Amino acid sequence: MFRSLGVFNYRVWFLGALISNVGAWMQSTAQDWVVLTELTDHDATAVGITMACQFGPPLVLVGVTGWVADRFDRRTLLFLTQGSLGILSVAIGVLLLTDVLTLPLMLVLATLFGVANAFDAPARQAFVSDIVGRAHTSNAVALNSASFNMARLIGPAVGSVLLIVVGSGWVFIVNAATFAAMLAALAAMRTGELEPRVRPRRGSGRLADGARYVWGRPDLVVTFTMAFLMGAFGMNFPIFASTMAVEFGRDADGYGLLSSALAIGSLAGALLAARRDRARLRVVMLASGGFGVVSIVSAAMPAYLGYALVCVAIGFCTVTMLTTANGFVQTTTDPALRGRVLALYLAVIMGSTPIGAPLVGAIADAWGPRSAIVVGGAAGLVAAAIGAVWLIWSGRLHRAERARFRLTIDETRPITVAMPTIDPGPADPAPGARA
Repeated sequence: MFRSLGVFNYRVWFLGALISNVGAWMQSTAQDWVVLTELTDHDATAVGITMACQFGPPLVLVGVTGWVADRFDRRTLLFLTQGSLGILSVAIGVLLLTDVLTLPLMLVLATLFGVANAFDAPARQAFVSDIVGRAHTSNAVALNSASFNMARLIGPAVGSVLLIVVGSGWVFIVNAATFAAMLAALAAMRTGELEPRVRPRRGSGRLADGARYVWGRPDLVVTFTMAFLMGAFGMNFPIFASTMAVEFGRDADGYGLLSSALAIGSLAGALLAARRDRARLRVVMLASGGFGVVSIVSAAMPAYLGYALVCVAIGFCTVTMLTTANGFVQTTTDPALRGRVLALYLAVIMGSTPIGAPLVGAIADAWGPRSAIVVGGAAGLVAAAIGAVWLIWSGRLHRAERARFRLTIDETRPITVAMPTIDPGPADPAPGARA
């Protein structure tokens, strides 16, 4: 389960990411609560629009960000993006402390966060392979998810307490300080132990190559489709948790507890994914279906504690789906195209939010948060149905020879890949060197 931690650089990365992720979850809790209760009068649509501003840039900039992640040194790029995100956190904190932050200004800053994250996310995801090598990538991705969700257990709870004790502005200031942990981890890495990267020669790394590669891989198309449905309509947890907390008459502490309940299940899902030897598409399908079922069940919960308990199952299914899909994309993609393919994948996950979040927020305002949750659950069921149809159509699903009524999935069946013509060029002369 923890084999990637045997690599020194990954141990340093894991610790830095854990501290930084705690701050990120603190800020996420504060941001949604500020928009819902301080900048508006419990306007869930405004929360959805803020999410759209924050997650829209990865969709708009997908071609450029993927190309940058493949072309330039990812460690240097992460120094720049992580530093920029820290500065933006300080800016929001100061504006809140001086009582001059308005909703339009928050939307502008959320958009700038989105731009920085658009460049940070594909570089950060692809950098995992540079740290541990392809053999351990699936395990390292799962442990990254575990780190993210351990922070999710701590961050919302701490953020909720700080919201009450010191106010929202200081939550953003504290988050800015946690970025120093990631910058320190990047600085402490042994650059000579990073994996050499294969990059296209100058002039051959076309932005469209990643999209053409994905289009020639039916399994990736199905994975991206399921991720889009889940990202657009299912994973709007800030809207679901904040509006359900209000529905049950709870304050910021109640909202933080719901986020922590999601994190408990998410952590369990991430650790279970780390135990698997490789990422499989059937797990993505089953987790999507499970998410749909438990989401619809949660919408019917009459009491706050009952809803919080079902949130544990929601978190488990969500992270199982996301971690497995991420590992599948990383481990089955051509190394020379990994940055661009991951940029497309992350654009689908994060960029689908501007499409779904405002709609889900409007549904919550018009018909209540329970109706919005049902819409998200239905999206998970549709995603699972798409995966099941592809497994049948591709010939991977068939009846077992010995058990008459048992169905099995042939994971070894080859997939026809239409790859673009790429000259991979030489490997990096020095893994830690600047491109």
